[in-house]
Amino acid sequence: MPLLEARGVTHSFGGLRAVSDFSLSIAPGELVGLIGPNGAGKTTVFNVVTGVYRPERGSILFDGTEIAGMAPNRIVSRGIARTFQNIRLFGELSALDNVRVAFYAQARYNPLEALFHAGRYGREEERIVRRAFSLLDAFGLAEAASEPAKSLPYGLQRRLEIARAMATGPRLLLLDEPAAGMNPNEILRTMEFIRWIRSEFDLTILLIEHQMRLVMGICERITVLDFGATIAEGTPSEIRADPRVLEAYLGDEAAP
Repeated sequence: MPLLEARGVTHSFGGLRAVSDFSLSIAPGELVGLIGPNGAGKTTVFNVVTGVYRPERGSILFDGTEIAGMAPNRIVSRGIARTFQNIRLFGELSALDNVRVAFYAQARYNPLEALFHAGRYGREEERIVRRAFSLLDAFGLAEAASEPAKSLPYGLQRRLEIARAMATGPRLLLLDEPAAGMNPNEILRTMEFIRWIRSEFDLTILLIEHQMRLVMGICERITVLDFGATIAEGTPSEIRADPRVLEAYLGDEAAP
């Protein structure tokens, strides 16, 4: 059974059809890319999958359960997490606190215990802090735990955002342009980092990316959107040679 399966998903904004009859199937453990020109509908797909938008038509199954139209918090609790094209950290909070907030949906105390710092509150807070710090340590961010998120270098902010997503315990991770704004050396490190988190956390990953070096280097399959419609699907080598993709998007970037 696919972990994620989208069937005939369509979504419009006013008279503009952002995604048209989109279908995609991802097996557990796969690393799949979603590419296309700006405005092709890629982020709309992410927003529909994560419950930000309810699709006009179509079905989205996660582990066999329909999630189309489900509230975002319920989708997260089922095991889907995401990052954003523009980093959305809590800039004034420390790196540790940015990860801590993602654990609170799993907190085992009630509002009264939180209000009066009673009962299970103390034990749970200690547990959450330990888990958050352990995640920072695994992501190479332990030394930055007390630093405000906004003061971290760009690459570390990207890594922190992924660490926060991982705190929700996902099985499927959606990465929206994880290499945006990075230089070639940073892109190589990001490629290795994505491979590592996939293996270390037994993840399935769907990513949007414009950096073709990253997409072609780590994705096993790629789906290409143009004006909201799928124009190609296949392996990196098949996509690289597809004339529709070359015309719509890749151009000279597809050259070896």
